[in-house]
Amino acid sequence: MDDVAQNASPDGSPHHSPRRGPDGVPDAAPGWTTTPVGPELLRGALEVARTDRGVLPYRLPARARRQAPADLTDVVAQPAGVRLAFRTRATAVELDVHATTTVYRGAPQPPAPVYELLVDGSPAGRAVADGGDVRTVDITTWSAEHTPGPPGTVRFTGLAAAEKDVEIWLPYRGVHELIALRTDAPVEPAPDPGRRVWLHHGSSISHGSNADGPTGTWPALAAARAGVELVNLGFSGNALLDPFTARAMRDTPADLISLKIGINLVNHDVMRLRAFTAAVHGFLDTLREGHPTTPVLVVSPIHCPIHEDTPGPAAAALRDGRLRFRALGDPAEAAHGRLTLRVVRDELARITAARAADDPHLHHLDGRALYGEADFAEFPLPDDLHPDAAGHRRIGERFADRAFGSAWAR
Repeated sequence: MDDVAQNASPDGSPHHSPRRGPDGVPDAAPGWTTTPVGPELLRGALEVARTDRGVLPYRLPARARRQAPADLTDVVAQPAGVRLAFRTRATAVELDVHATTTVYRGAPQPPAPVYELLVDGSPAGRAVADGGDVRTVDITTWSAEHTPGPPGTVRFTGLAAAEKDVEIWLPYRGVHELIALRTDAPVEPAPDPGRRVWLHHGSSISHGSNADGPTGTWPALAAARAGVELVNLGFSGNALLDPFTARAMRDTPADLISLKIGINLVNHDVMRLRAFTAAVHGFLDTLREGHPTTPVLVVSPIHCPIHEDTPGPAAAALRDGRLRFRALGDPAEAAHGRLTLRVVRDELARITAARAADDPHLHHLDGRALYGEADFAEFPLPDDLHPDAAGHRRIGERFADRAFGSAWAR
């Protein structure tokens, strides 16, 4: 993360702190345009809610959030894959935000969440915001302390004065209330790019854990390589075949749909094989109510040694100053219906093959084709559960080649 500078321009030039009003939000400078952030400027969110400060993009609609547990409502407020998209001649862009980030007591401080700028689809800058709230979690009790902070500002300068399409990709970690967009030239919503919409659901690996920025998550990398519009419903710890998620996906327009199923079901130890089979069928049945012929790709888990043959639950602990995970189940109980990754992969392959006899638009991909034993030897999982930035790049490249290059995406 050494290439990320606080309040940075694309060329790394310094900035003066703006004058702030009584509410902590910077005052607009003469000649600048202030644009409220609304749904017309946002992509990748299923709903945009008004707050006292501004707006909060959500990756599930209110109806689903009302049925979800508290930990999931926090996760779907984290804007993985959400970005502002607008057209402008501005040479400088500022975004006022109020972020809430989570840290774990006793663990190394994570890098500040990164905002990334794309201009006409190409990387043009990375920055972090000052200010914001901090939520400190004790992993021994899972109690949390909340420390409030002021709003902050993300700045990008030195842009060409020509008309251009600009995207600001929001961090995949933390909750980010968007207050206002300021530019030194007017903005308008970016035109529809006319690309196919890819709707993806998965776990924390799809959400982005350990990626080096919002465009460095494997779904963002795959979407960029394939030239599609991403809607990322990767929910850290919460890819659990929830019916409300299936209904939200059923009601979301999409040209391609993928489901990465398995790791959270194992590491939460939430069901046995009998319930898993029925839940997969139920999820797919719900999707087909709204997407009867949309291509759907079922993706099984990537290689993860702690859960290949050992059921969950998984437990987190600090070892050698780092957060690490281990599986607590008994491998012998897989014979009695406890889920392991091998069990999940075999059953997903069986289910999709059986359904594909009547559903030619249903496809299957073994997750080990994206990240297998050889990849683990090259890019080990640093916390024993999630890939690092290099692992995300490997998975994104493989998915672009093997999924978008398959019959699913043709």
